[in-house]
Amino acid sequence: MWFRSVRGGIAAVALLCLVGAPARARDLVVGVEAIDYSPVYGVIDGQFKGAAREILDAFANAGGHRLTFQALPVKRLYAELNHGGIDLKFPDSPDWQPALRQGRTTAFSKPVIHYIDGTIVRREVLSQGPEAIHSLGTIAGFTPFAWGERLKSGAVELKENSSFEQLLRQVHTKRVDGAYCNVAVALNAADSISGLAGNLAFAPNLPHAADSYRLSSVKAPEIVAEFDEWLGKNARLVAEIIARTGAERGVR
Repeated sequence: MWFRSVRGGIAAVALLCLVGAPARARDLVVGVEAIDYSPVYGVIDGQFKGAAREILDAFANAGGHRLTFQALPVKRLYAELNHGGIDLKFPDSPDWQPALRQGRTTAFSKPVIHYIDGTIVRREVLSQGPEAIHSLGTIAGFTPFAWGERLKSGAVELKENSSFEQLLRQVHTKRVDGAYCNVAVALNAADSISGLAGNLAFAPNLPHAADSYRLSSVKAPEIVAEFDEWLGKNARLVAEIIARTGAERGVR
């Protein structure tokens, strides 16, 4: 009888340990873009920060996962994603860089953060139409899908820049007619850069696109599925993070 009681007690303790332990806890490398795209996401002083970091950390804590964020140039991220150098990539979208995916099957999460990619111009030319834009700046590796036809025809020349601050300064100094980028990020950056606050604005009459940032993986689609389940259960938490950080500024 004593033996059965002890054995039953051990079994109960073991069951409690299993229930309390995180399911499928893993060490995961998340590939992120080596740019400052605050307040949505960004690498600042070597640390990945922003709304995306808070959301991914909350997911990891809930599942017991340990995340390591690896910042890389945009094009390098796709190479690492394709060949398993990273477990997850954020942000991503099924529409981005199809030529760089090399035929790999990529799992994409449900939308995480909504955004508008649009054209930022000097405020004094805010009312001008697409025909006034002859040069368009963007961050290296990004594709201005909304300007596709005018870029293909040669009516607009695309100029890439590795620095978001420099890109906005080029608009301000008329080196480019506009910058195509995330509206929330551009407005946030312009507000914090000396000489730019109040001088640049989003031109809603110019080509723009609304979409969502997603988590992706080639190597670990099961983690993406787990993340989707977590998103569904924690919609209020995610919305609070987005509202507090201003990650969807300009969307609504």
